[in-house]
Amino acid sequence: MKNYLIIIIITTLIGIANTIYLSYCCITKKNVKCLFLPDKMCFKVQYSKYSSTFGIPNPYLGLTMLVAIFVFTILYIQSLVPFEIIFAIISAGFIFSLYFTYIQAFVIKAFCTWCVLSALIFTILFIVSLIKMIGSSMMLEIYL
Repeated sequence: MKNYLIIIIITTLIGIANTIYLSYCCITKKNVKCLFLPDKMCFKVQYSKYSSTFGIPNPYLGLTMLVAIFVFTILYIQSLVPFEIIFAIISAGFIFSLYFTYIQAFVIKAFCTWCVLSALIFTILFIVSLIKMIGSSMMLEIYL
């Protein structure tokens, strides 16, 4: 298996674990444990009006995207779907992560460890998948 696929799978599994924890806290209405930051910062982010998008809690959206990335990556390995589908989902997650990181920094003025981890995960996924896409384009040009 190619290195970029291993990175995508491992990073996605870490992201799934992260969003399962956040989803659990959302379902049970428990406060997330804020690692490396004061608990009040995570509390402020967790209960802000920006913690949902179109009425859907952000952890559910993140979990859905990461499970989709994982499933489509497995399907891609089996040559059942094109990589562009994976890249599109990762790109959407990355853009959302950038937006929400901006919201945390400049609107809420607080950061949540788990949200920062999620943004880092989507950044890694985006960089790896972008390199794959650019590499594919370059190979296409070489063969044309």
